[in-house]
Amino acid sequence: MSQNKGNSLLEIWLVSTRLGLTSFGGPVAHLGYFYEEYVQKRKWIDEKSYADLVALCQFLPGPASSQVGIGIGVIRGGLLGGILAFLGFTAPSVIALVLFAMILQGLQINDSGWIHGLKIVAVAVVAHAVLGMAQKLTPDLNRKAIALFALVGTLMWQTAYTQVGLIILSGVAGLLIYKKHEIEQVDARLAFPISKRFGIICLVLFFSLLILLPIVREVTSVRWVALFDSFYRSGSLVFGGGHVVLPLLEREFVPNGWLTKEEFLSGYGAAQAVPGPLFTFAAYIGAVINGWKGGILATVAIFLPAFLLVLGALPFWNMLRQNPKIKGALMGVNAAVVGILIAAFYQPIWTSSILAPIDFAFAAVLFSMLVYWKLPPWIIVITGAVGGSVIALL
Repeated sequence: MSQNKGNSLLEIWLVSTRLGLTSFGGPVAHLGYFYEEYVQKRKWIDEKSYADLVALCQFLPGPASSQVGIGIGVIRGGLLGGILAFLGFTAPSVIALVLFAMILQGLQINDSGWIHGLKIVAVAVVAHAVLGMAQKLTPDLNRKAIALFALVGTLMWQTAYTQVGLIILSGVAGLLIYKKHEIEQVDARLAFPISKRFGIICLVLFFSLLILLPIVREVTSVRWVALFDSFYRSGSLVFGGGHVVLPLLEREFVPNGWLTKEEFLSGYGAAQAVPGPLFTFAAYIGAVINGWKGGILATVAIFLPAFLLVLGALPFWNMLRQNPKIKGALMGVNAAVVGILIAAFYQPIWTSSILAPIDFAFAAVLFSMLVYWKLPPWIIVITGAVGGSVIALL
């Protein structure tokens, strides 16, 4: 490995780890953090490519923010870069939740003031992300209308499949409206150091595991196979982010007695308190069932589908995004993503965070610190946690 390649991989790992330590607020907020770090600050990917990558990952089941991070890691440093970007972003919350499982089981922390402060941080971060993406992705009336359609649809019909349906419909609308839209010559063809053959292998492996794991589970009755199957299936069938996976995991593990309802809710409270992807809640469940080994098994199983899908789709991305019809569909999807982000900003982020006038005032302070004073995210997070604790005492 050349020294430059090694330095690049080290940089990927260090930057993603810092994001993994400071990215509170769920998948919508993570996209905001990624935009600030990877697009605006480091310029590892241009804005149009970032928007297209977000749209691609919205199409795929699994944790969209983690898949975006993996994709950027692959663009920057190949397959190993994607793995390091994933590990850096995911490992801090996995370690924290395994420790929660082993030390703090049964401790109800859901109403802690500092957790409420972190929720208000999410309000500021998501508001910033939504404003920035709306300016870039909905510049004309047609795309504003698509965003409004997605916003209304997301809030009025809150099911696991609503977002997928809205994205598909918005893609069709974009294809019809912008099918003759000229491809801008400034769109760079990004180099993916993985082949189409490797992408096809990843897609075949994804579907093979999805079909074969339940069969092997029934035939063998091996406990770790059953655990792997439950987590893999949950990670494969989730659209719409981490919050959607929670009811799936609850149905997989609570009714059969692998953990109690109280243990599940305590872990959910812990998951809200740590940075990084909410899918790492699986690490807590695995650790409750079988210690740190169970936590690692659960993490690998629930994120493996996301990894296989994004690696399978990336080699074909340039071909798809340079096609005028596909480009029109992506313009529609990008607009829909803005509407979905605004809906997520209201429910659950705003409704679970802004409960009193003082909460709104504090959110305005954090927003100003982030947007106008341009303070780093970790300062916003610490201020939010301390401020939330103070507010709880008032």
